[in-house]
Amino acid sequence: MMPGMVSTPALGLSLSVVTRSELAASRVWLLAFSDQHKDRRYYELLEETLLDKFVYKYFATSDHEGRICAVQPFFIVDQDLLQGIGPFKAVEVVRRIWPRFLRLRTLMVGCAAGEGHLAYDDGISSAEAAEILSRDIIKHARVLGASMIVLKEFPAKYRHILHCFFHEGFARIPSMPLTRLKIEYTDFEGYFNEALNSSTRRKLRKKFRATEKVSIEMSQVDDITPYIEEIYPLYLQVYNRSKMKFEKLTRDYFSQIGQRMPDKVRFFIWRKAGMIVAFSLCLIKDDSIYAEYVGFDYAVALKLHLYHYIVRDMITWAMSRNYKWFRSTALNYDPKLHMRHELDPVDLYVRFTSRLNPVLKHLVVLLDPVRRDKTLQKFANYTDLWGAKDTGQRRESHRRFARKRLANI
Repeated sequence: MMPGMVSTPALGLSLSVVTRSELAASRVWLLAFSDQHKDRRYYELLEETLLDKFVYKYFATSDHEGRICAVQPFFIVDQDLLQGIGPFKAVEVVRRIWPRFLRLRTLMVGCAAGEGHLAYDDGISSAEAAEILSRDIIKHARVLGASMIVLKEFPAKYRHILHCFFHEGFARIPSMPLTRLKIEYTDFEGYFNEALNSSTRRKLRKKFRATEKVSIEMSQVDDITPYIEEIYPLYLQVYNRSKMKFEKLTRDYFSQIGQRMPDKVRFFIWRKAGMIVAFSLCLIKDDSIYAEYVGFDYAVALKLHLYHYIVRDMITWAMSRNYKWFRSTALNYDPKLHMRHELDPVDLYVRFTSRLNPVLKHLVVLLDPVRRDKTLQKFANYTDLWGAKDTGQRRESHRRFARKRLANI
């Protein structure tokens, strides 16, 4: 039996498109993603605060009695196939005449601002939920006018469960990976001396000395609303500098997330001479702290190396509360490489709804920005992004190569 296939066909289960109001009384939705740092409340927040370019819907898997036993959020968005690999002059010329060239109406399964997960109850297995979704999603996408389907950023742990999508013509592509850093040390100094090599320690000491010359104070709050007019412009500075953009968060997002999820949200604020010069939005769950979004006043941030400064403060805070993992979002891989993060793979599952899918799905693989990021190749577990089956000699060879390169950093 192929991985991800179920032994007994999921007879009597059907997939339908519903709105959130139709899920209001569903036990599956009320408990959805409760084992994740971004639970059902987070999806509701996105639907109400990120309205600019997304249309939100939900797939509901129901049994023969009409009882909902699985829910899968999705959204419709116009997706630029060249996003993440930079503009091409030839394409820009074509788009002056044909604005939608290489832009497709796309059905994205998962979270508009985060990785995707499956939500189901005790009456159905994750493999059954995935199989029903893979079986019926194409016809729903066509009805909704979508030219492309993407399962967005599902963690690698789902690979065996989502294998059924291959049988429906999907291709799996690595997305820009998340990262994780083990912080199971007594304090930051212990991590600094035990985990980092001498070259990195020397460079970081130099960066930290730049901030020691000025007074920067950190505070932690659960609700950022009183400071929203100060921190939101700092978020926009970071957003506008990024070469890869997807979701653009709003003031309401930052204001409401702490109020809706006070048990999981922690904001950190850094002030210089009373002025906010940086902030970070983090989520907490079990033994991990998740650094989600940051904002900087670049008038001082680059000169004072504030990125390294705030990371040190967050890790120190997490260590003092016995968190074991510091987890971070995609991009900005160079400092994470030096600080000994490891990659945390997430995958895209892509299919076109046209009959040309067998050709198009292979072409879109060539547009994957992961292939073009040279820094990623220096991580010891880089091959995990591809899920290579030859995990023996090939993977060990890459690890030796990565260790050799890291030793020279």
